[in-house]
Amino acid sequence: MARTEGAPPKREAAPERVAAFQTGLSAESRAAAYLMAKGYRILAKRFRTPHGEIDLVVRRRNLVAFVEVRPPSRSRRISRGASSMRRRHGSHPTLTMPNSSCVLMRS
Repeated sequence: MARTEGAPPKREAAPERVAAFQTGLSAESRAAAYLMAKGYRILAKRFRTPHGEIDLVVRRRNLVAFVEVRPPSRSRRISRGASSMRRRHGSHPTLTMPNSSCVLMRS
């Protein structure tokens, strides 16, 4: 493919990063399937906020949960992202949104 004059060359992602990304997507899909089997409805996948991305936002009856499929060391980002989503979408009188996060470990 010819390079456009003045355009920077495209960089290929490192194979390790590609593998990590694919592993993460697979883990998120498994987590979503597990939660749906437990009666949760998926409201959002890979929800982006100014503080980062929340892997899954799920709801069962009047409970809304923010799910991060990563090691627990990153749970602070989940809390900030969840707060951002609450501010953006407002509160609902019949929904419970606990100030906790659900962190699922990747195997």
